[in-house]
Amino acid sequence: MKDLDDQISLAAGRVAALARERGVHVGTAESLTAGMVCAALGAVTGVSGVLRGGVVSYADAVKSAVLGVDPRLLHELGAVSEPVAVQMADAARRVLGADLTVATTGVAGPGPSQGVSAGTVVIAVAGPQGARPAVTTLNLTGDRAQVRSGATLAALSMLISALERPGSRPGSNAPAPDLAPRGG
Repeated sequence: MKDLDDQISLAAGRVAALARERGVHVGTAESLTAGMVCAALGAVTGVSGVLRGGVVSYADAVKSAVLGVDPRLLHELGAVSEPVAVQMADAARRVLGADLTVATTGVAGPGPSQGVSAGTVVIAVAGPQGARPAVTTLNLTGDRAQVRSGATLAALSMLISALERPGSRPGSNAPAPDLAPRGG
């Protein structure tokens, strides 16, 4: 897993560099990864100018009480759903005062949870108000640690993609970026 750890460190460094270059503040809302994304960013020298913080919302009650995720969504769809991940990311943007946030939710395993298979991961990125969030559902393999590390790398990769899009700089005259993946 050393190779995956190295990839996470490189990706976190890239997020920090792009955020600094664009004057963007980033943050996280994490369930499945329990702070791993924010910790990876926090390990980057000089990140304090761009990292606003993170909210670890492992329990559904925290997702609802702290982030304001609609309890009906949690009840009807479960925490591991695209609408919940989008609400987590958007709420973290507001709560943290960040320009760009990423949210992770999923099941690390070893077994399924509430009918959702181990390795199911949902990641959402929220940007400026009016931007369509990016959201993806992944089916990762491996043990619990590998799923959580894979989700961390995927979340950082989604932040990189959002930061590389035109209009990702706050106050730019470009229209709010469409953070959703191209061609999909």
